[in-house]
Amino acid sequence: MYGVTRFGQVVSVLSLLSLMFGAGSCAGTQTGVSDLLTTGLVGWQQIGGQERAWQFEKDILSVAGEQGGWLATHREYSNFGLQVEFRVPPGGTGGVLIRAPLEGDPAYTGLRIQIRDDYAPQGTRLEPYQYTGSIYGIQAPSERVSKKAGQWQRLVVIARGVHIQVGLNGKKILDTDLSYYTHMAPTHPGLLRSGGHIGLQSLDGPIEFRGIKLRELPER
Repeated sequence: MYGVTRFGQVVSVLSLLSLMFGAGSCAGTQTGVSDLLTTGLVGWQQIGGQERAWQFEKDILSVAGEQGGWLATHREYSNFGLQVEFRVPPGGTGGVLIRAPLEGDPAYTGLRIQIRDDYAPQGTRLEPYQYTGSIYGIQAPSERVSKKAGQWQRLVVIARGVHIQVGLNGKKILDTDLSYYTHMAPTHPGLLRSGGHIGLQSLDGPIEFRGIKLRELPER
């Protein structure tokens, strides 16, 4: 399955990334790309956790300790291309949240694209849908292309209606239609949401984030 550009061209998730953010991922606002960290923590809100746990310094967003709740955009988004660079510590776990409301566990009330140290010892006991790039609890990535802890990695998420694509470190690893999973909606109601907040989680960390860029897209 593929994304369709406004010119009607059929392109892969990686080609679409290049069109949205530019080959060097430095496209400016004149192209419709928003840098969600250009004003630091302005535009974000912390949900739960210890007060002021999230910090922004030298263009890097991080959370002190493991009690940071989660960080949500003030705005809600429906259809978009999102790029996030992250660095996970040994044994770290977290995620990028999409279409999440501000109530409940956003991994279930919304959707969480999983981030973790896939090479940690506990990684041998995980379910396939718990590895980096998976839609947590829903669908596993097609392959594991994550780097070892301590290295910067690039995650790309493209959401258009029920169609979700995920790229990691230059490879497309997930391409799915959420309507295949509506039977799971009683325990994972985020499957039925058409929009919501974008968020960041650092559950076992601290995970660091930078280079968060977004471009809103038409549904088709």
